[in-house]
Amino acid sequence: MPSFRGTHLTKLWTQPAAGILFTIIFMCHKDDFNLTETAADVITDPKFTFPIANVTASVGREAFLTCVVQDLGSYKVAWLRVDTQTILTIQNHVITKNQRIGITNSEHKTWTMKIKDIKESDKGWYMCQINTDPMKSQMGYLDVVVPPDILDYPTSTDMVVREGSNVTLKCAATGSPEPTITWRRENGVPIELANGTEVLSVESVNLVLPRVKRQHMGAYLCIASNGVPPSVSKRITLIVHFPPMITVQNQLIGAVDGKGVTLECQSEAFPKSINYWTRERGDIVPPGGKYTSNVTEIGEYRSSMKLHINPLTQAEFGAYRCVAKNSLGDTDGTIKLYRIPPNAVNYVENSEGRYKGGGKKRIKSSELYHQSKSADGGDSGETENPGKRKDMMLGNELEDGFYDSAAISMHCQQHKLTLTTTISLFTILLVLSKVAIPLIDV
Repeated sequence: MPSFRGTHLTKLWTQPAAGILFTIIFMCHKDDFNLTETAADVITDPKFTFPIANVTASVGREAFLTCVVQDLGSYKVAWLRVDTQTILTIQNHVITKNQRIGITNSEHKTWTMKIKDIKESDKGWYMCQINTDPMKSQMGYLDVVVPPDILDYPTSTDMVVREGSNVTLKCAATGSPEPTITWRRENGVPIELANGTEVLSVESVNLVLPRVKRQHMGAYLCIASNGVPPSVSKRITLIVHFPPMITVQNQLIGAVDGKGVTLECQSEAFPKSINYWTRERGDIVPPGGKYTSNVTEIGEYRSSMKLHINPLTQAEFGAYRCVAKNSLGDTDGTIKLYRIPPNAVNYVENSEGRYKGGGKKRIKSSELYHQSKSADGGDSGETENPGKRKDMMLGNELEDGFYDSAAISMHCQQHKLTLTTTISLFTILLVLSKVAIPLIDV
């Protein structure tokens, strides 16, 4: 920086009329000038108090770079952009035409440069400089982070493929730092990989699905994140086309005249199929009257089709076909409806009722034996003919339409055992009596 004496000497030296006067004044005040210059040299030895802290800011936010100087004196502070060698500010003045940059100072020590509405191009090194000789300076780095953004191209869009095809979903994103790509299914269903394993998420730019199945159909989320909020995602729908398939759980159904019955088939197809019912000869079952049909969607590609017939007559028995048809093909399933005699239904219902404890009590063989024993004049005191009682009990069982062969067999065996024992005892007594008579005579 030029001294006070040199500046004034130059000015005065250009004015000859004042030359003599300046010489006299300079000689008279020589000592004063020397004292002033010496004092300035002692006071103005500036230095930096703290290093410039590196700053990280997001795009669109504000950033502050601070330079702290001690003993600045008459020297000046300037901010520069290092990579472009551009002077941004000098003291309190903004030199650059960039209106996003401002400068403030505190107590002539702290010089803060403000950059608002940060752009990614603002990233780089900045220098705080003091115009001493030699120049003094220090630098700080401004890092600009950018939230992730998914690119429309080459990111995949909604896809329609045939079942069995190989599919690759792509996702491209920008940001600083470089974003990480994660794939998930929207409904939380695991993703089946090429090796057959199932995972909830896949971290990769590309999601490869070999030999896609109908179970792969649905929405996939491509999520990009780099630690700078907010994370972003894109929804990609995968549609899998396949011809219809029908499943029949009960292919043979019995019903009774005058009652109602419901036939049911389940179909899978995409695009969604047209579903209807026909008779065995191909005649479409007409809606209305005693026929009621409805189709209920179970999922994206699965549906349940039902045919309710009420009341049944002889004409309604026979084979029915549930048909599903779409643009890729058609298929059908067959259900045979046969007639059940009413008495067979009653027989089955009564038998089930007895086994479940309903209706008349099922008599066990042990109960039968005890009842016949009491009929002989035991605990019950009854005088009824035991044989008649047993026949009545057996007859009641047969009249009920229920036949317990084990009970009857046990009853017969017990009856036979009692008669055999009685005869044996009588024979023994007779022999003893014949032996005893001669002894008495003797």
